[in-house]
Amino acid sequence: MDLLTFELSYSYIALIRTMANKNFEFKNFTVNQDRCGMKVCTDSCLFGAWMADRFSFRNPGKILDIGTGTGLLSLMVAQKTNAVIDAFEIDEQACTQANENFESSPWSSKLHAYPGNIKLQPTLSKYDGIICNPPFYDSHLLPANEGKKASKHGTLLSLEELALIVSKLLASDGVFGVLLPSFSAAYFEKEAEKHSLFITEKCEVRQTFNHNFFRSMLILEKEKRQAKYSEMSIKDNLGNYTPEFTELLKEYYLYL
Repeated sequence: MDLLTFELSYSYIALIRTMANKNFEFKNFTVNQDRCGMKVCTDSCLFGAWMADRFSFRNPGKILDIGTGTGLLSLMVAQKTNAVIDAFEIDEQACTQANENFESSPWSSKLHAYPGNIKLQPTLSKYDGIICNPPFYDSHLLPANEGKKASKHGTLLSLEELALIVSKLLASDGVFGVLLPSFSAAYFEKEAEKHSLFITEKCEVRQTFNHNFFRSMLILEKEKRQAKYSEMSIKDNLGNYTPEFTELLKEYYLYL
């Protein structure tokens, strides 16, 4: 291969990767993401489907999405519920793109993204459901890119602040769902209890049966009762999606 052919091939591969990173196609909607710090990832898709499944049994009227990013969680929940969803996003570019994703979806009339810091909003009404995929990697080095910093680190919304905000905005019989790294789940549970938010369901997630758990999907409510605990692997040891994962994502992923 001569140098020109190599450069053209390399440019083509780079172009394909860039194009692939701009959007994520689901069965019923598309998530454009080129202006968002955090892209669509498997664990956020799993969490969105898990929460949509649980909300579908409760029929909530209003749901709040804190830090919506691309709008992925709101879109997944909107597919399975009749709820009106308010989504807040501090990054203006991401918020604009979330609104564009909402407008191009079949549920545009019930999805609304608002720019701004949820901590600085005037008093909001109570919500029947709240969902959040909050900043990760609090103890890691901060990236140079401000968008990724805001979406991956606890610089703008700490877990302590999240618990306080949810306690104020969640209805007395409401449900709060949050996705966390496994290493920070226990800490958040203790913080949440300080604000009378209690674990009622917890699912530990790992990549395969041979991996350690790396994500915790939590449901918290204001009424304290016996919690349900479960485990889930995304793939089996042969690299295939597990039946549990497939069951949750089959209404969303194109090739399931």
